[in-house]
Amino acid sequence: MIEETKRKLDILKDWFEGRKGSIVAFSGGIDSSLVLFLARKWQGKEGAIGVISNSESLKSKDFELAQSFSKQFDIHMEVIVTRELEDDRYNENPIDRCFFCKEHLYSDLQGISEKYPGFPVLNGTNADDYTDYRPGLKAATKYEVLSPLADCKISKEEIREIARHYKLPNWDKPASPCLSSRIPYNHKITQKKLGEIEQAEDILNTFGFNDVRVRHYGDHGKIEVPKEDLQKLLEVKAKVVDQIKEIGFEEVVIDEEGLVSGKMNRVISK
Repeated sequence: MIEETKRKLDILKDWFEGRKGSIVAFSGGIDSSLVLFLARKWQGKEGAIGVISNSESLKSKDFELAQSFSKQFDIHMEVIVTRELEDDRYNENPIDRCFFCKEHLYSDLQGISEKYPGFPVLNGTNADDYTDYRPGLKAATKYEVLSPLADCKISKEEIREIARHYKLPNWDKPASPCLSSRIPYNHKITQKKLGEIEQAEDILNTFGFNDVRVRHYGDHGKIEVPKEDLQKLLEVKAKVVDQIKEIGFEEVVIDEEGLVSGKMNRVISK
């Protein structure tokens, strides 16, 4: 671990040790995993409470990973079910959809907070997140959710470095934003679409593609893999397309630009 990262880790240690406990909004991703792991390390088992919402927009694999992670590190985890899909403000998929999603999550976490007085709610927001369009950050502010990684100016690269140092099993796990992020803004979010997206991405995983997106445009699906994996995908295109069509997509195309995080947000700047 480089010296600058060690220095920031010391700052993080002081951040956690200055509080008696934490309730961590846990998703199974590397950012919230690191926050929960450090809370467990520096605040003890009784002071580190992980909470995950098993909602329709969370991949089953990510939920299973979160459960496994908690068992591996002897972390107390509570499961809630947020019902944002029942909220028209969310399922109509406006450009601030993430605000309503996080509002449901953080509102439901208030009930957990009553069981652990004095424990602030934490999320996995990091220093790099402020460079992208993330309306969910406003919900965090509204509900006074704290972000230790951002507070201590920890970047995504540093998160992976620290997680690798502590041998977290998902230190190199690709980003896995919620399934709703695959649907263009103002296209209605439905449980059927979310299920089709998850199945399609699972198919791509079976072909050896780990970092994938299948964007759902209603009448067709669009596959994204990293640019360096495009040639490999084109070699098995016929098999992949046939299997994904069986899920229910009328047409399946490959995005030859490759995977670009936050691609759906381009329409906002336009």
